[in-house]
Amino acid sequence: MLAATQIHPVINASKRGSFINKSNPARVESLRFQCLAEKASFAEGSKTLKLLSSVQTREHSFVLNTDGHASVSMPGEEETSEAPVLNLELSTFLRTWSPPRYLWRGLSVLILAGQVIVRAIKGKIHWKNTLQQLERVGPKSVGVCLLTAAFVGMAFTIQFVREFTRLGLNRSIGGVLAFAFSRELSPVVTSIVVAGRIGSAFAAELGTMQVSEQTDTLRVLGANPVDYLVTPRVLASCITLPLLTLMCLTVGLASSALLADSVYGISINIILDSAQRALRGWDIIGAMIKSTVFGAIISIVSCTWGVTTLGGAKGVGESTTSAVVVSLVGIFIADFALSCCFFQGAGDSLKNCM
Repeated sequence: MLAATQIHPVINASKRGSFINKSNPARVESLRFQCLAEKASFAEGSKTLKLLSSVQTREHSFVLNTDGHASVSMPGEEETSEAPVLNLELSTFLRTWSPPRYLWRGLSVLILAGQVIVRAIKGKIHWKNTLQQLERVGPKSVGVCLLTAAFVGMAFTIQFVREFTRLGLNRSIGGVLAFAFSRELSPVVTSIVVAGRIGSAFAAELGTMQVSEQTDTLRVLGANPVDYLVTPRVLASCITLPLLTLMCLTVGLASSALLADSVYGISINIILDSAQRALRGWDIIGAMIKSTVFGAIISIVSCTWGVTTLGGAKGVGESTTSAVVVSLVGIFIADFALSCCFFQGAGDSLKNCM
């Protein structure tokens, strides 16, 4: 009976349990654990069969883990898990990204220019500040502008008179100097002097007000900084610069005629008569338009660089230097564009002064 139960323990579970309980209790516990292990392995096998059956109908990828077990990943689940991550990274990038300084300053120039035009058309101008800026840009800049124009005119006279005298074209010297001064030299030289003297001052003043939060104080008091600070400076520059250009044109021609008469023996009357016959009304109008555009460029760029200053005293210095440089570059680019528009075509003006 004992041998039968040991050979066939699965035939009669009750008899096997009673016999093992009576003979060896530790053996009972080991058999119980063995049965549990068999059930667990059977359950894992059924899960594996279900997993393999699903793999046949859908696309899966198997990855072998470090512990030797295989894990399954589905493409749809990866896409859904990667989408929130990409959205989070994009939102973080947009929240932390700031455009380059030159980009938003360039956009600020356009915005500020539009605001000045709109406020000026509506008549919202602080006239007291405008008169102060007119005095500052005009009378206080006359001396340095006229001195610069005189010496530039004499330098050009030395170059032109020597060459034209050798060619026997003494009567064309005045016309050539008049063209050079009216079309290019007087507007550009005057604008360069004003940009170095007035544009740097505009940028430094508004930059200091910005870093010391005085512009915010104006907003708190109910005053618009564009009306109070920017528009008067722009109007003063656009009104005063054409007048300075006419003065520089006159002084440049006068200094050239005096030098040609005193050094090279060419009469002043010959030079002035040649200049009068060569010049046309459009040459003077073109010089005035150029000066107005240059004044707008200097004032708007300088004011924009001032109100966008950051970083305390160091930022004020950097804004001042950058405003002058950008203003000069803008002047040269605008001069080329306006010259292409105004003075295209055949040059017949010098025929009148031959």
